[in-house]
Amino acid sequence: MDDKTVQQHVVDELAFEPSVDAANIGVTVDDGVVTLSGHVDSYSERYNAERAVKKVKGVRAVVIHLDVLFPSTPRPKDEDLARRALQVLDWNAQVPKGAVQVKVDAGRITLSGQIEWQFQKKAAEAAVRRLSGVSSIINLIAITPKASAPAIRETIVAALKREPELEADHITVRVDGSRVTLEGRVHAWHERDVVERAAWAAPGVTAVEDRLAVA
Repeated sequence: MDDKTVQQHVVDELAFEPSVDAANIGVTVDDGVVTLSGHVDSYSERYNAERAVKKVKGVRAVVIHLDVLFPSTPRPKDEDLARRALQVLDWNAQVPKGAVQVKVDAGRITLSGQIEWQFQKKAAEAAVRRLSGVSSIINLIAITPKASAPAIRETIVAALKREPELEADHITVRVDGSRVTLEGRVHAWHERDVVERAAWAAPGVTAVEDRLAVA
C-alpha cells in the first residue's frame, strides 16, 4: 500500500475515533512510518490517537509529536493529582492495594513498585491515564518473576498457536531469564500487538523485545 493511501486511511481513522479531536492533528507518512504532530487536550486523547493509528493496515511504525495543551481551566496542583491517582489505584480491583507508588511533577506521573503480572502494570497506567491534568506517564513498576524460562516460552508458544490470525510457525520466541525476544514476521501492525500481548500475558515476564517485521 502506498504512503498516500495509508495517510488517508489514518486521517479517516482519527476522524472516526470518538475519543480524539483530529482537528489539530497533522499526519505524515514516509515508507509506512506515520508521524502525528500538533496538539491534543489530554494525555488520554494522545494515547487514543496512537492506538487508533496502529489499527490501520499498512502502518509499520508510529512517531508521536503531539503536545498536551490543557483547556483554559486551571490544571490541578500536583498534590491534588497525586491524591486522586492514589485513589483510583486503590479503587481498581486489578491493581494490588498498596503495591504501586505515585510521584507527580508538573503533571508528569511516575509509577513505581512491584507486582506479579503485566496486566496489573497496564491496569495501573490505564487507571491514572484518564485523570485530568496528566501531561505524561512514566511506568517504572517492576514485575517480579514467578516462572522459569522454559515454562515462559512454552506458555507463549502455546498462546500464539491458539491465535487463528497468526502464522505461529513464522514467529520465534526466545527467553533469557524473564526477558522475552520475539523474532520473525507478521502481516500487519495489529498482529504485532497480538504477539506482544501473548508474550506479556505469560507469568513472570518482565521485558519483551519485539523484533518482528511487518511484511
